[in-house]
Amino acid sequence: MLETSARLLRLLSLLQTPREWSGPELAERLQVTTRTVRNDIDRLRRLGYPVDAVRGAVGGYRLGAGSSLPPLLLDDEEAVAVTVGLRTATAGAIEGIEESSLGALAKVEKVLPPRLRRRVGALSGFTVAVPARGGPPAVSPETLTTIAAACRDRERLRFDYLTHGADEPMRREAEPYRLVNWGRRWYLIAWDVAREDWRTFRVDRLTLKVPNGPRFAARPLPDEDVAGYVSRGVASAPRRVRARVVVNVPAEELTARLPASVGVVEPLDAGRSLLHTGADTAEQLVSWMGVLGADFEVLDAEPEIVEQLRRMRDRYARALTASTERADRREPEGRDGEAEQRNGDRPRDRNGEPETRRGRREERSEEPEGRNGDAAPG
Repeated sequence: MLETSARLLRLLSLLQTPREWSGPELAERLQVTTRTVRNDIDRLRRLGYPVDAVRGAVGGYRLGAGSSLPPLLLDDEEAVAVTVGLRTATAGAIEGIEESSLGALAKVEKVLPPRLRRRVGALSGFTVAVPARGGPPAVSPETLTTIAAACRDRERLRFDYLTHGADEPMRREAEPYRLVNWGRRWYLIAWDVAREDWRTFRVDRLTLKVPNGPRFAARPLPDEDVAGYVSRGVASAPRRVRARVVVNVPAEELTARLPASVGVVEPLDAGRSLLHTGADTAEQLVSWMGVLGADFEVLDAEPEIVEQLRRMRDRYARALTASTERADRREPEGRDGEAEQRNGDRPRDRNGEPETRRGRREERSEEPEGRNGDAAPG
């Protein structure tokens, strides 16, 4: 059994995880009795750590919010992750935390052991972030922390949500479970109470309402791979233009080529796959088809897709014709120009033509005969 001080540190580390622990679970982890767990919880409270106890089937112990921030325990990997995260926060998808990140970073780096400071310095010194241009609106840290706290505490969220293509937001109530970061966008996986089904919400499109709703009992997630669940949901989201495309590439190869947001790939046979895709415009949709790197066929194509395919065909044909004609003109001109330049540097003969080596040899052989012939009569 661990000593009291070591056991308290271990208990604090468990309580810092974003979940609730029952007394028997903590007792099993610490290899003590539930009575000892209760005594250790009281010790942590006296040290200033706000440990909340919730009764009921969904209850347990968890580290709550207090009037002041108590010391946190971080292992080596967590300390490196926090430091690197603070350094890159200014280039992330959360607005308004640049100054706060710098202040927190200074405090963390001050207490880092030399071995960790060297690791963080190497990672930060040899990595470069390309700043994003444009993109979706940034999300405030207050919104993210409120949603994350509701996920942890299992409290319903009330918010106004602006769906894609809508003019006015609608009031929604949902049980939040996970926040997923994808590039510069944040998504919330939640159970929609009114629709009685799982939904994926874009966080930059929702406006939270206070206070939160009642607590809820946890449900099994729709998929253990929450990132994959979000990417598939985004790919199948309503689009103004949709199409089914048969691509002459195996499904595994096509899936590896395309971002998950482009669409859903299904295998047809050993050498073909079916792509369910969509876009806001036919031009965007056909542009994606152009980078598939394989022959394809659009099934049941809408007239605007067919028209856009014709436009792309004509555009590529014009580009090919112009490029071929320019290449054909440039190649002969290059050869003639080089020959003409070389001839221009050569000496000229009596008739003004460029001399050849043979001509110069013949002229040199004739020159003495000419001089002898001129001298002979004298």
